[in-house]
Amino acid sequence: MPTPDVVVIGAGFAGLTAAVDLTARGARVLVLEARPRLGGRATAYVDPVTRELVDNGQHVLIGCYHETFRFLRSIGAEHLVHLDERLEIEYVERDGRRSVLRARDWPPPWHLLGGLATWDALSWRDRLSALALGPALRKVALQHARGIPLQDVSSHETVDAWLVRNRQTPRVRELLWDPLCVAAINQAPDVAAAGPFVRVLAQMFGGSRRDAAIGLPRVPLDELYARPAAEWIRAQGGDVRVNARATIGCEDGRVTHVRVRDERIDTSAVVCAVAWYMLPAVFDPIPGELAPTIANASATAGSPIVTVNLWLDRPVTDTAFVGLPGRTMQWLFDKRIAIGQEASHLSLVSSGASEIVAATNEELTAVAAQEVRQALPRARDARLVRATVVREKRATFSLAPGQPERPRTRTGITGLVLAGDWIATGLPATIESAVVSGYLAASELERSV
Repeated sequence: MPTPDVVVIGAGFAGLTAAVDLTARGARVLVLEARPRLGGRATAYVDPVTRELVDNGQHVLIGCYHETFRFLRSIGAEHLVHLDERLEIEYVERDGRRSVLRARDWPPPWHLLGGLATWDALSWRDRLSALALGPALRKVALQHARGIPLQDVSSHETVDAWLVRNRQTPRVRELLWDPLCVAAINQAPDVAAAGPFVRVLAQMFGGSRRDAAIGLPRVPLDELYARPAAEWIRAQGGDVRVNARATIGCEDGRVTHVRVRDERIDTSAVVCAVAWYMLPAVFDPIPGELAPTIANASATAGSPIVTVNLWLDRPVTDTAFVGLPGRTMQWLFDKRIAIGQEASHLSLVSSGASEIVAATNEELTAVAAQEVRQALPRARDARLVRATVVREKRATFSLAPGQPERPRTRTGITGLVLAGDWIATGLPATIESAVVSGYLAASELERSV
């Protein structure tokens, strides 16, 4: 392709969002991805035995991911997400008790609170506890809608402390708030900072009923967004390369070029959309203007996710996903139902998985298989055909109080902007945070160049 106007380094949600938006603004964009597949930490791989495209971890989209759905619409891929506005979640507890949380047909957040009030898994005391959170949810939702910082949350407060302060019983926390926290923040409630979690609640339960809807991709992740985005960029005259590990060159406080092996690409505009732990490796040498940002990135801890994929010889559930409170694996997803395949492929997820990430594949498979058999009666006679384990040791950055400050997209280098879920979007390490950062980076670059 001719000399690009902008080079984007990193082809995950953040980088591809920035690339698509800049292309739509008229720029000729080159995307460089170091890995052999697009998608960054939200991608898929080909299982060598089943030949199935398998996600490197189950990702769920929420209706309040407005910018994510905007991005998917722009590349013609929104229809690839099944969004269920009923907000109906099945749970199977450790003792085998099954229940379903169903939201009521009321305005938010009362639709959720109404569902909690009639959830037979809760006692009356637990239901009253859940209802007591209504005013707090409404308050933070209004603050969020008006762009006001969340005033009811201390920067040093954990999710657990915030829930206790809002009089949530241990039972409500175990069944609802703790699993939601671990899914959204990827850390335990007694570790994660309350602010980002409360903001997620404000987004989910402060707008329309759609905002709390749960969306499951109908296709593997790279087919959901990475491949459509790359095809869209190329159709507009840009280019997307894989196996292209890049470094950024700067002189006198300005971007001057990007180097891929022995190739020098002259450019004055770069979006750096790599994970926080990869940032130091992208610069050669590290510019002094970025030293504080890179120091903070290097000091930011990660939090792991473990996913166990089980292939069984028969279908064992008719539900797309099931909550497994109190277990090692917190959520079970039936990929057959979500994607429409014939094989019974279950994906079990353990977020905030620091305690198990070092276990062997055999140990993790045994735990996942046992918990499936305990939760799903039809699985007890099913034969395990194949199992794989995916560990993302730094799946997300830590949101524990006291972690280094997250950077803004603008840097002290002219022509260089940052993107990624770890940028200061106010959101936890979600797909939505990555997409928001991509749009912010594109806007900032257009203003500054």
